[in-house]
Amino acid sequence: MSKLAGLGVVVGAAALFIVLCGFNGLRDYSLAFSSFVDPDLKIVPVKTKTFIINDSLLKDILQLDNLLSYSKTVEENVFLSTNETGDVISAKGVSEFFPSKTIDSILFDGEWIYSSNQIVSGWGVANKLSYGVYDYSKGITLYAPKPGKKQILSINDSFSKLNVVNVGLFEINEALDFSLIYTGLKDLQKLLGYNENQISSLEIILKDAVRSEETAGLLRSKLGSDFRVKTKEQLNDTLYKMLNTEEIAVYLVFTLVLIIALFNLISSIIIMVLEKRNNLKTLYNSGATHGEIKKIFFYQGLIITLLGGATGLFLGFLLMLMQQKFSVFMITSSLAYPVSIELSTFLIVSVTILALGGVASKISSSVVTKELVGKA
Repeated sequence: MSKLAGLGVVVGAAALFIVLCGFNGLRDYSLAFSSFVDPDLKIVPVKTKTFIINDSLLKDILQLDNLLSYSKTVEENVFLSTNETGDVISAKGVSEFFPSKTIDSILFDGEWIYSSNQIVSGWGVANKLSYGVYDYSKGITLYAPKPGKKQILSINDSFSKLNVVNVGLFEINEALDFSLIYTGLKDLQKLLGYNENQISSLEIILKDAVRSEETAGLLRSKLGSDFRVKTKEQLNDTLYKMLNTEEIAVYLVFTLVLIIALFNLISSIIIMVLEKRNNLKTLYNSGATHGEIKKIFFYQGLIITLLGGATGLFLGFLLMLMQQKFSVFMITSSLAYPVSIELSTFLIVSVTILALGGVASKISSSVVTKELVGKA
C-alpha cells in the first residue's frame, strides 16, 4: 500500500510539473506573436487622442540612460478603397526610426516603406481586398474624415484622401494581419490634417528591457499626470490577464488530481495503523507516549510525500528537457509542442506537494488515538 501511495504521489507531481511547463510554453508562444512588435515603453496622452511633442518632452526622453531608440507614431482608423471594394482598417504611421529589428521580424514579402505614398499591409488585409505588392492594376486610396464643423456639400468636402501603393506584406498574428496597415508618419499626418509635431504616441526601445518598470517609473515622474507610460505587459494586459486566469484554472485542476492521489497515502497509513495495533500496544507499554506514536506515522507520510514528490519532479524535468532538446511531442509535423522550464514551476509544485502531503499525513496520523492504542 505504501508503494502504491508513493506511486500516486510520483504521478501527481510529474503531471502537475509537466502541465505547468507546457502551459508556460504555450503562454510564451502566444505572447511572442504580439509582444515582439510592441515597444518596451509607449507614451500616450491621458485625456486626448493626440499630443504635441515638444523639445522639453524629447529632452526628458533623451536623458534616459536606458534609451536605445524611439519612434513617433500616429494611429487612426481609415477607409481603404481599391477599384473594386473597400474596408475600414487601422493605419499606423511610423517614422524612419521605426526599429529595423521589428521590420525584419514581421516583413515576409516586398520591402518596407522608403518613400511617401507607400503602405505595407497585413497579408490578411491584402488578401481580403485582393491586391498584392506593387499591384498597380488596383488603385489604392486611403480616406479619412476631415476635421471641422463645416456643412457637408460633397464627398470631397467630407474626406481627405491619399493615393498609395502597397510595397510589402507583413505577418504578425491573425487579428493584426486582417486589420492593420503601416504608412509613413508624414503621409498619415497629412491625411488626418495633423501638424508636423502632432502624434498619437511615442514608442521607446530600451537597451535593457528587464529594467522597463524602473525606466517607466522615471518617465512618469518627469512627464506628470498628462501622460501614461505603458510597459509591454500593460499594452497586452487583456491577454496577460486571460493567460494568468487560465494558468490558475489549470493549476487548480491538476492540484485536485494530486489531492486524489494523496487519498491513497491517507488510506495506506490508516490500514497500516490498523494492522500494527499490537505493535503499537507494545510501544505504548514500553514507555512511548501517544504523541510519539502519532509522529511515527506523520513522519512516514511526509517521507513518502517527499520521496514521491522529488521523484515525480525529476521525471517531469527529464521529460520536459527531452521535449526541448528532441521535440518528442509535436503539434504539427513542423511545430513541436512548446514547453518552458522555470524555477517558479519547481517552487510551485514543491510547495503544493509539501503542503498537501503535510495535511494528508496529519489526517492519517490522527487515527492513532489513545483509545486505539489502549485497546490494541
